[in-house]
Amino acid sequence: MSTITHTANAAWHLAARPAGLPTAADFTWREGTLPDLAPGQVRVRNLWLSIDPTNRIWMNDVDSYLPKIELGEVMRGIGIGRVEESRDASLQAGDLVQGMLGWQRYCLSPARALSKLPPIPLPLSAHFGLLGHIGLTAYFGLTDVGQARAGETLVVSAAAGAVGSLAVQIGKNLGMRVVAIAGGAEKCRWLSDELGADAVIDYKAEDVDAGLQRTCPDGVDVDFENVGGRTLDAVLGRIKLGARIALCGMISQYNATAPEPGPANLARLLMQRGRIQGFIVLDYLDRAAEAAEKLIAWHLAGRMKYRLDVTEGLEQAPAALGKLFAGTNTGKVLVRVSDE
Repeated sequence: MSTITHTANAAWHLAARPAGLPTAADFTWREGTLPDLAPGQVRVRNLWLSIDPTNRIWMNDVDSYLPKIELGEVMRGIGIGRVEESRDASLQAGDLVQGMLGWQRYCLSPARALSKLPPIPLPLSAHFGLLGHIGLTAYFGLTDVGQARAGETLVVSAAAGAVGSLAVQIGKNLGMRVVAIAGGAEKCRWLSDELGADAVIDYKAEDVDAGLQRTCPDGVDVDFENVGGRTLDAVLGRIKLGARIALCGMISQYNATAPEPGPANLARLLMQRGRIQGFIVLDYLDRAAEAAEKLIAWHLAGRMKYRLDVTEGLEQAPAALGKLFAGTNTGKVLVRVSDE
C-alpha cells in the first residue's frame, strides 16, 4: 500500500441555512489538500455525484433521518468513486465504491463506510439512474409499502423525476393501471409514449383534482407520493376502500418558510380504511440485491428505462440542485465530477 501525501482537493461547504429555495450564497467553494491516510481509511476520487431532494432536507437546522449538516462542513451527498489509495484490506486501489462521498473531488473515508459496487452489464451511472438508492426507493416503496397488485390503479406524482419514472414502470411491470402526474407537455409525452403510463395529468395545464376525476373515475388503490401538499390532498379525495399511500417525498414543502396546512381530506383515510406510510431507503439496504435483480432483468428485456440529467463539473453542483426545485429536470440529476 503506497502513501500519497498532500492530495489537492476542492469542495463545496455549507455556508448558511437556506431561507426557502437554496441559493449559491448558501455554499462556499474551498480548495485545499487532504491529509495522509490513517489505518482503515481509503482515498476515493469522486466520479458521479447524486443530486437528490433530500440534500435540501439535510441543510436545515434540524436532524432528520440523518443528522443535519453543520455549517462549515462539506456538503453531504451520495457519490460513486474509485479508490486511489487504501489502508484497509477490504478495499484496493481501483475498486469502485458508493457512499457519502460529499460534494468534493476526493473523499477520505473509513473503508467500512463505503459499499464496493458489484459489476453490472450496464454503464456505471446506472447505479444511480436505475439501481442504488433510486431503484431501491421506487421498488420497495411500491411493492412493500404500497403492496401493489395487478389490476389496481396506481397514481405517481413527480412522475418524470428519478424515482417517479421508475415507479411508473415498475407499476406497469406488475400489471397495474398507472396514472402519472408531471409538469409540462414534454414530460407527459415521455411518460405516456416511452414509459407506458396509461394516463397523464399535466399539473401545469390542468387542475389535479379535475385530472384525477378524469383519469381515475373508479378511484385510486395505490398512491406513490413524491409531492405532498395539494397533490396529496387531491389523491386522498379519490382513494378507494383499503387504499395505500406510500409517502416517498414531500418536495412541495421542502423550501417552505412557514408551516404548511395539513391535508383537508385526511378523513378519507378513516372512511376508506386507507393507510399512509412513510419510508426511507435506509430501511431496505439489506435487500438491495433483490431489487437490483428485478430492475436489471426488466431493463435488459426492454421493459424498464431510465434517463440521466447530467451536469458537468463539481463547480456546478449548486445549480444542479436548483433543477430539482425548478422542475426543469427529467429523470435522475447527476453531476459528473471526474472521468471514469
